[in-house]
Amino acid sequence: MSKQKRTARHPDAARFQRDFDPHKLTLADLIAARDAYHTHIANLPNVVGTALGRYRIRARDPDYKRDSSSWTRFNAARPRTLGNSAVQPWSWPSVLVFVSEWATRKQQRARLDEMVPPWLHLPDGRRIPTCVVHAPRQTHPQYSPVQLAFPSGLYGGGYPIITAEQGTQRMGTLTCLVTDGHDVYGLTNRHVVGSVGTTIYTIERGELRRLGVSVETSARKVPLDTLYPGWTGQRTSVNVDAGLFRIDDLALWTSQIYGIGRLGEPIDLNIDTLSLDIIGCPVKAFGAVSGPLRGSIEGLFYRYATIGGLDCVADLLIGPRLGETLIDTHPGDSGTAWVYDEPVAAPIDAPQRRAPECRPIAVQWGGQSFVAPEGGPDSRFVLATMLSNVCRLLDVDLIRDWSSEHSQYWGKVGHYKIAYSACFLTRNAYPKLRSLLKANALNIAVADEKIEKGELPTASRTKFVALADVPDLVWRSTRGKDKANHFADMDEAAPSGQFAGETLLSLWTKQPATRTPASWNDFYESLSPKPALQHRGALPFRVAEMFDEMVKHLQAQELDKFVCVAGTMAHYVGDACQPLHVSKLHHGEDESESSVHEVYETRMLDRFAAEFVDRLNTQLGSTKAKGKVSSGADAADLTVQLMRQTMKKLPPERVLEVFRQSSGQSQTAALWTELGDDTVAVTAQGALTLAKLWQSAWALGKGESTFSKTECQKAIDKNRLRALYNTKALAESNWLKDM
Repeated sequence: MSKQKRTARHPDAARFQRDFDPHKLTLADLIAARDAYHTHIANLPNVVGTALGRYRIRARDPDYKRDSSSWTRFNAARPRTLGNSAVQPWSWPSVLVFVSEWATRKQQRARLDEMVPPWLHLPDGRRIPTCVVHAPRQTHPQYSPVQLAFPSGLYGGGYPIITAEQGTQRMGTLTCLVTDGHDVYGLTNRHVVGSVGTTIYTIERGELRRLGVSVETSARKVPLDTLYPGWTGQRTSVNVDAGLFRIDDLALWTSQIYGIGRLGEPIDLNIDTLSLDIIGCPVKAFGAVSGPLRGSIEGLFYRYATIGGLDCVADLLIGPRLGETLIDTHPGDSGTAWVYDEPVAAPIDAPQRRAPECRPIAVQWGGQSFVAPEGGPDSRFVLATMLSNVCRLLDVDLIRDWSSEHSQYWGKVGHYKIAYSACFLTRNAYPKLRSLLKANALNIAVADEKIEKGELPTASRTKFVALADVPDLVWRSTRGKDKANHFADMDEAAPSGQFAGETLLSLWTKQPATRTPASWNDFYESLSPKPALQHRGALPFRVAEMFDEMVKHLQAQELDKFVCVAGTMAHYVGDACQPLHVSKLHHGEDESESSVHEVYETRMLDRFAAEFVDRLNTQLGSTKAKGKVSSGADAADLTVQLMRQTMKKLPPERVLEVFRQSSGQSQTAALWTELGDDTVAVTAQGALTLAKLWQSAWALGKGESTFSKTECQKAIDKNRLRALYNTKALAESNWLKDM
């Protein structure tokens, strides 16, 4: 709210001496100026906050696109907002002053005592410009609902953590793993971990699972001149808000950040390395509530409050990137790690195809929303602390190499490889189907080279997810009834009653009349205790439903829906050829073995993804799917036969035995050495079974005669497929009892 004249570079040049170059101002100059004017600016009724950064130029100003040498006046009637302005390479170092109201020239003349001074003059002659930004605070920001699904049994940065204190639950995000040289801890915000001795949980399969206990080591607010020795700021305190919890079982953890991947060296920002060059730095993150986030650093030492004459500031103010409206962060993202958004290449001597590393910068602890004065969505910003400061204050080091060999989105290698291979396994007798699957291979799955590099999709309802993992990445959070469709405990015997001594697998063979959802539901009713609906596996009947739906869509000439259902059905067929998806031993025999499923199916395949892909391609060779099925009931039977073959080739008891004989980081290597060949064999059978189901549905639906060659050579639009799989009625999910 200042009365200023400006040039294309900065207002009121006449005030400067000819030899004064404001571009030479340093961050220390800005800190000293704000500290000197602390009392004056903090007591202006219109000021809602300040930060240190560079002058923001409005998009309609003459010098927005180039460093013009011509001088023009500010148009004080038009507010400068976060949405209509940006920092340019020629922007001057400035103290940013956020105001709740913008004043015209006439209003400024009437309220001179409330104006923000255009320059902050220091006793030694330095002049520091101010940049006034109209940014009224939004006290009750509106958040869109977000639901994310996380893999179970493998934890790391980006994962949700929950505490329960004073009768309420508090949710946050795990930053990363750190160590004091002896113990390993989870790092997050102090306000998330709570008081010493608080139990920390996460959400696994819809239930709370204990991760560890909070410890005494933590940091709250620290004087700025203590955190950055040599800089002024005697009345300024930096909110660090960092806390630790000691991890119970390190075997279940990884040093990677979910959705980000491998961590490089943290960027060390201190009085020798921190400068205004960081303004505009692109950063990204993965919040436990919001998922993928991206932004840029817009300001340093943002003052968000003044209490008793003491300024409370955040190290970093992270805002949306140029052209974007906001960072869509939500409550529950506290603790999120922000990393530099330009991956560092792996070392020259690193293993081939090693994932790139991202260098962490900061830890999120809060947010700030500003009303958009000109209409449109609010501007949402992140408040964060330098990670280097956190590690120094807590006397811990970042862990970067613990179980870090998996892809950045865990547990997807097998599903996507089965689906991608199947796209090229149908018979030559169906040339149009072959063309259709080839054209849509990257809609259905992920190419081999990306699987090998770990470049796999993440959960999202707003961005397209390759179809083969939609049931995990989308439907697990949007379709509660789909939970039981991913498995069936084929080896669990009924203790008594009409099914006494029998298993679902033995009944399928001996009594074909029991091959119905109703009979399976009766079987589950005979168990003691009776399993809940979500624990009554329905895998073969899910495949049957989707097979019939594929045929229906072909008969209705709905090629897009056929592709969508075929692609998503690939997930369930993939589940059927994994031994721990079809056994009562899927999580071992006791709590100590609960991670066997994830270690075998996720960590092992992620670590050996390149070898897995190569060996599976060799195993399949030029083989094509043979035979066909004639109905959904036949599709269910084919799925059970796949499950039977899987359990015979690779008994779940064998997987569990190898798991028991190894531990630590060598566990995945031991599993691959002992079980790799047979894992490849059952996966190859899964890909062939999937191709057989696709070509059988195509034949029943008369796809070859219904659709033209041109239609089958085109990929279905990804937005169309996303709209379809987000439609509840397409391949609707049901409990077993309702099938």
